[in-house]
Amino acid sequence: MPRFTALTLAVALAVGSLTAQAAPLPQERTLGQLEPVFAFQDAMPTGVTVSETGRIFVNYPRWGDAVPFTVAELKDGKAVPYPDAALNVETPGQPGKGFISVQSVVADGRGHLWVLDTAAPGFAAPKAGGVKLVAIDLKTNKVARTLVFPAAVLEPNSYVNDVRFDFRVGRAGVAYVTDSAPPGGLIILDLATGQAQRRLTGAPQANVDPSFVPVVEGEPLLMQRPDGSKVRPAIASDGIALSPDGGTLYFSPLSSRHLYAVPTALLRDLSASEAQVRAGVQDLGEKGASDGLEADAQGRVYAGDYEHNAVRQRQADGSWKTLVHDPRVLWPDTFSIGPDGYLYFTANQLHRQAQFHNGQDLRQKPYSLFRVKIDAQPAPTH
Repeated sequence: MPRFTALTLAVALAVGSLTAQAAPLPQERTLGQLEPVFAFQDAMPTGVTVSETGRIFVNYPRWGDAVPFTVAELKDGKAVPYPDAALNVETPGQPGKGFISVQSVVADGRGHLWVLDTAAPGFAAPKAGGVKLVAIDLKTNKVARTLVFPAAVLEPNSYVNDVRFDFRVGRAGVAYVTDSAPPGGLIILDLATGQAQRRLTGAPQANVDPSFVPVVEGEPLLMQRPDGSKVRPAIASDGIALSPDGGTLYFSPLSSRHLYAVPTALLRDLSASEAQVRAGVQDLGEKGASDGLEADAQGRVYAGDYEHNAVRQRQADGSWKTLVHDPRVLWPDTFSIGPDGYLYFTANQLHRQAQFHNGQDLRQKPYSLFRVKIDAQPAPTH
């Protein structure tokens, strides 16, 4: 029988320890084939959209980062001011002209890029006459028209967030817009007349879920007040998507895990009471906590899951499938489906901003634009 001295025993234990340390440990699995598209080395982006010809546009809201231009086209490996540098700054005395702080850009499938300007840099109250939708002709790269939101459909603290279009109704179509500032709500804008109406203001489905506490990267996401106290982020109706036939509008507050749906005909019906519209909203259950939403031509709905570094897909039967789960998906924000059958989305580390971490900015550049193959086309708008 072999004899073990204290020395040989110590050596054996040390070797065993090193072997155990060197052995790979189980890790959380990734899902999906995530493809990097663009790396942002400067300001933090939010929105992305891909035109029917494959051009990619992004936007940068003026939240605090240095933002020399708030709308850009990704071209030849660079972000280039779009349509030019001059339009990307506020026009003194003309808030309805130059871009003040853009939250969303959407290509409409008909040769135009629509720019949604919050006119609320730093989440301040929107500048009077500055909240607008601007259509840019993608052939000429010139502004085709500007629609300023009527003051009557805006709250004092309104923050218009995202927009979807349907050109099959009315004389020139309609735009459906989410307002993310509590009490939340939806705005329906007639693109022919510029007239608008507001729906679901303060409705529980469009407002902040009072019981919602997001947990991101293992920590509760709390905002610090000037007095040092902390509160949950309160962001109301945010993500929005339109069904392929234009009959159903999907929406969700950012401060919630629920997906809601409402018939668009009911939203547009001027004779319908607010009580009738609220009664027509359907709770489709939990989907995870998401920022942006999108729908494809097959009627499937896409949502981020910023608590789990994931992107999810709602099937025709109402079930959810995880398309992507990857540690690089740090706060999936806005979604767009390109003509190439890919789902594009930004990952901008929104949750790592200083207001969530005792004044310390934990974001690490670059921010990312990713895509994942879905073999589907965008939901049609016309």
